[in-house]
Amino acid sequence: MKRLVLLCSLMLVSLTFGCETRGGSAVGGALGGAAVGTGAYEYKAHREMQQLEEDYKAGRINQNEYKIRKDQIQRGSILQK
Repeated sequence: MKRLVLLCSLMLVSLTFGCETRGGSAVGGALGGAAVGTGAYEYKAHREMQQLEEDYKAGRINQNEYKIRKDQIQRGSILQK
């Protein structure tokens, strides 16, 4: 979660500096859109990982299912390692 906040902060700073020119605004907008999309995807992965851990602790899934699903979430995520 800390990495996500850091990533969003860095993107915000680059957006601010990129808005000085028309070309910079276009690039800033593209980067901003990409950051929002990535942030939403990573938040979803974070929530899935929390739900997976809750299911495992509650006994709704076994250890093998837990490992398989955890590996799937980690492969599809930048920050969930």
